[in-house]
Amino acid sequence: MRNGSGTGRSARTVLPLVALVFAMVGLSFAAVPLYDLFCRVTGYGGTTQRAEAASDEILDQTVTIRFDSTIAASLPWSVEPEEKTITLRVGETAKINYVAQSGSDLATVGTSTFNVSPPSAGLYFNKMECFCFTEQPLGPGESAEMPVVFFVDPEFARDKDTQGVSVITLSYAFYPVEQDVAEGATEPPAARQPL
Repeated sequence: MRNGSGTGRSARTVLPLVALVFAMVGLSFAAVPLYDLFCRVTGYGGTTQRAEAASDEILDQTVTIRFDSTIAASLPWSVEPEEKTITLRVGETAKINYVAQSGSDLATVGTSTFNVSPPSAGLYFNKMECFCFTEQPLGPGESAEMPVVFFVDPEFARDKDTQGVSVITLSYAFYPVEQDVAEGATEPPAARQPL
């Protein structure tokens, strides 16, 4: 004759396992924003910083900034920096433009990801303004200048991990934003802030 003790043991085993599954799913959704926050705070992986104001200290030491871009095959754009390299003093604010040209006969919207190399410089590369903060709409055949305003924090010159670094590369990867655009639309949808 069976008693109810087997059912009680099963319930005590199943409930923690179900809770574990829900916890793992919750952590998987939290992993991306937490990793993004970690990268922004530490500069890990060449993640740049965001600044509200220019540096109040400009050093005599100079650094060369190189600019490049890659475009996903599914985005019918060409994107190039107006200048391939600039040299500026550490702490000095600079502005450069990337120029995007749509090769599509339809409205398109693109966005970009970015990083700097060497990765140790990411903590000190500060953007005050960047096209990468929002999605970029382009009409058919339209071109646009997309500005980046930045400076290299003077702490860059004092950090033993970045001493000897004289060249920083700022890289952008462009890809399309999936939009609900009516077929044949010629006006791009309004840009929106990425999450």
